[in-house]
Amino acid sequence: MFPAWVYYALGSAFFAGLTALFGKIGVSGINSNLATFLRTIVVLLFSGGIVLATGGWQNPARLPQKTLGFLILSALATGASWLCYYRALQLGPASKVAPIDKLGVVFAMVLAFVFLGEKADLKTVGGGLLIAAGALVIALK
Repeated sequence: MFPAWVYYALGSAFFAGLTALFGKIGVSGINSNLATFLRTIVVLLFSGGIVLATGGWQNPARLPQKTLGFLILSALATGASWLCYYRALQLGPASKVAPIDKLGVVFAMVLAFVFLGEKADLKTVGGGLLIAAGALVIALK
């Protein structure tokens, strides 16, 4: 009924919701940076297992430099996001932190328009504005 990417995107959203719930509980009583580190180890082992099980391993030294460079930048951005996210969960309620974190969707849209040349049609821009408005409504006291 829908393209495959829609189902993966819904899965991502669902697991992101679980991330907020489990993260909020797990970060209580420990340093948020340590929590992020431990989470990263689990993600590394889990994703590594999937790569090995599906036969997807490639020697990183043989990847194009541009690909490797952007994957490294993406990893650094993910790490910074996770560090901020876990600290925010430690300091604030998950019901407010998670929606504000989802403003990343709006940032991704703007960056895709500017740097990737993706089309900024009325429906997409309107949806982005609704996401931003929803996050602001939730964030305000």
